[in-house]
Amino acid sequence: MIKPALLQMFPEELALYLKDIGQPGYRAAQVFAWLHKGAGFDEMSNLPIALREQLTEAAVDKPVRIIERFVSEIDGTMKVLFAMRDDHCVEGVLMRYRYGMTLCLSTQVGCRMGCSFCASTLEGLARNLTAAEMMHMVILAGTEMPGTAVHNIVLMGSGEPLDNYDEVVRFLRLVSHEKGLNIGLRHISLSTCGLVDKMDRLAQEGLPVTLSVSLHAPNDEIRQRTMPIARSVSIERLLEACRNYIDKTGRRVVFEYALVQGVNDQPEHARELASRLRGMQCHVNLIPLNPVEERQLRGVTRMEAAKFLALMEEHHISATLRREMGADISGACGQLRRRYLLKEGAAMSLEPILDEGGDGA
Repeated sequence: MIKPALLQMFPEELALYLKDIGQPGYRAAQVFAWLHKGAGFDEMSNLPIALREQLTEAAVDKPVRIIERFVSEIDGTMKVLFAMRDDHCVEGVLMRYRYGMTLCLSTQVGCRMGCSFCASTLEGLARNLTAAEMMHMVILAGTEMPGTAVHNIVLMGSGEPLDNYDEVVRFLRLVSHEKGLNIGLRHISLSTCGLVDKMDRLAQEGLPVTLSVSLHAPNDEIRQRTMPIARSVSIERLLEACRNYIDKTGRRVVFEYALVQGVNDQPEHARELASRLRGMQCHVNLIPLNPVEERQLRGVTRMEAAKFLALMEEHHISATLRREMGADISGACGQLRRRYLLKEGAAMSLEPILDEGGDGA
């Protein structure tokens, strides 16, 4: 019998669970509060010992553990490798900004989207993360740097969040719950490569997160070369979904644009991109690509990126150049996990899961 992870549950669900195992439902508020502080069942001091022992036997309090940590000597960015109870692992990144701590969080073990510039997708998708696992990663991350708490979350680690839609939406509601961590939804960004039907669905959820769209090209021809999703979703359809999200939520959309040397980094690309986005409530985040050895792709220099940025600003498009963080600790998506798997000799044991119609890696 699989033990339930109680971090997966809302207080009302916990109350039903406790009643099912013969315990009073009012204990749910206490259990919920303890779990969201990172406590194990044996640490819940205001619960009867018999209940603590029963929960220890029947349920899971801590579904994730940290197995490796790396701290950048350049900027203090911390990369952590999380392992689940089945020994699958994913990474997270803690970045310190002047306005607080930001956690870059994974949503899947691997990814099946196949984007050519991303290390997360090299072994395909192993499985989805549960809301409980994502919750525990946030809780653990909040203990890693003394005196700081996670202030912002970006769902930009391994995986495509909207490919794990139900668990990600549950996570968003749990992490923002007023009786738990209570992280404001406006402090959360969700990245997608462009699953437009799920984008339209998310716009109806009443969850005002910032939508970050991995655009990475000014036209379909270039996008199709680097992102398999572009073979089924045109840029025009993608931008239509973005406009719908803006209309429904009142939130601007952020477009992620990784500058790849010789692919999408020329002045004509900047002008074409500006033309497509003109008049939209959006912001462009220009990213100097972290090299992915297996793909033979290289990023541009900071000077070249600055020239691209200047062209965007010249055409009145809000844009910034992302500050590179954690370059000395494999800071980009999927790189630390892949190195760990290769080191452990486990990379070949991962069996990608491909749903019908999936692109794979």
